[in-house]
Amino acid sequence: MSRDFQLPGRSPVIACDGMAATSHPLASLAAVEALRAGGTAADAAVAAVAVLCVVEPHMTGIGGDCFCMLHVPGKPVWGYNGSGRAGARASLDALIAQGIRSIASHSIHAVTVPGAIDAWAAILNAHGRFSLSRALDPAIRYAESGFPVASRVAWDWAWEIDKLRADTGATRHFLFQGGAPAEGDIVRLPALAQTLATIAENGPRAFYEGPIADEIVATIAARGSFLTAEDFVRHRGEVVAPIATNYRGLDVLELPPNSQGLTALVLLNILERFDLATLDPLGPERFHLALEAARLAYAVRDTHVADPDFMRAAVPTLLDKHFAAGLAGRINPARRVPWLSAASPADSDTVYVAVVDRDRMAVSLINTLYSHFGVGICTEETGIMLTNRGACFIVDADHPNAFGPSKRPMHTIIPALAFRAGRCELSFGVMGAHYQPMGHAQIVTNITDHAMDVQAAIDAPRAFFEGPTSVVERGLPRASVEGLLARGHEVTFGPSPWGGAQAVRIDWKRGVLIGGSDPRKDGCALGY
Repeated sequence: MSRDFQLPGRSPVIACDGMAATSHPLASLAAVEALRAGGTAADAAVAAVAVLCVVEPHMTGIGGDCFCMLHVPGKPVWGYNGSGRAGARASLDALIAQGIRSIASHSIHAVTVPGAIDAWAAILNAHGRFSLSRALDPAIRYAESGFPVASRVAWDWAWEIDKLRADTGATRHFLFQGGAPAEGDIVRLPALAQTLATIAENGPRAFYEGPIADEIVATIAARGSFLTAEDFVRHRGEVVAPIATNYRGLDVLELPPNSQGLTALVLLNILERFDLATLDPLGPERFHLALEAARLAYAVRDTHVADPDFMRAAVPTLLDKHFAAGLAGRINPARRVPWLSAASPADSDTVYVAVVDRDRMAVSLINTLYSHFGVGICTEETGIMLTNRGACFIVDADHPNAFGPSKRPMHTIIPALAFRAGRCELSFGVMGAHYQPMGHAQIVTNITDHAMDVQAAIDAPRAFFEGPTSVVERGLPRASVEGLLARGHEVTFGPSPWGGAQAVRIDWKRGVLIGGSDPRKDGCALGY
């Protein structure tokens, strides 16, 4: 499907030797520079995500988590779960005794051990040629010398002034004369630059042991956190094997729980029961089915997905095609079924990087603080914003995702790869917290059922749900909005777009790489 060159839009980027797609041009450039300097896609991805932790500080940071999936031709897919845990002393009973019935996004109990730095080092050790120090160089340079604030970054930052003002460290490092930076302002983050330089010089354990970790622990202990220095010392991520489903000949791979990647696979299994190729990709029938299927898939997630050590349902059972057929049978193609619902998703934020190199190593990597600027607490000396990923825990002892000692919460960030006939064809991801499985399914169905290129698949208007309400982007045709209303949906337009996607496709037959980057963000795909 080719685009109309008389209309606004963006062509996919096509190159031969290497490709990176990120949500910020400086990160995409850092990735390509790493590739051209002889680095692997793993080196490029870590360099890019470190830059994103500087230039998109509201979206991600070294105080957050990282998940990665990576494929080297001829070898098994390698996955890394770089999510952190609650403290070993975490107590659900203590929360309940305080009258806490859910962990709010601003709660100190939402802070978990940050897993990103450990994950970056593990990725480089397993598949890189660069040291962590070399991979961090561009990020250190931008934090120290300054970077211009991009348009979407400025727009997002302005919404968070009150959150940042509520914390001394956040005010010190991320507000400027009491306000957010404007588009084009030069921002420097000297404390973060020094912290990154210390990690570069002394290695990843310098984040988890010693002065950096001590300041994080002191900062959160003063507010009542269960986390201790021992929790940081003990932290290690985990190499994991992906889970998969086949969607009309395309093998889609996600990371296993505690990641919500299973949700995307369940959603694709449901949608496979419908002949989407016969439907208008922007029509109400397609969006009605997608929304109804998503409500079912997310209900599965909210019932079952948790730290795998505590799950009560087996992943193969949840991915069984017969199970999906039963779910699909509950959908009325002509009418919204009110009881098809899951918990209302909360807004949160992440960055995603897709990189493929000359040797066709494909990397799919995602890094997050969860909410904008995480929990809103920043260490005063080291300039580290802390994650609030623990807000995904449930305060209910009977739930597998219950808050508890040394547990990992259900995690929304999900990198993905897709294979056809045993060869990796697509590295892709969609930042946007709870929306991500819906975004994965839309990109896969846009490409598979509607023959869109990666850029068109990313550009297409989106819809999701918040409780009973179907929330659509303004780009959805009016006739489709009216069609959803006629099918019983409560429809509203979202105040901001749904997510932000990046993708690199490998065209093995022609020997080219094809990249796409979401116009909802500031970024781009770059190749050489």
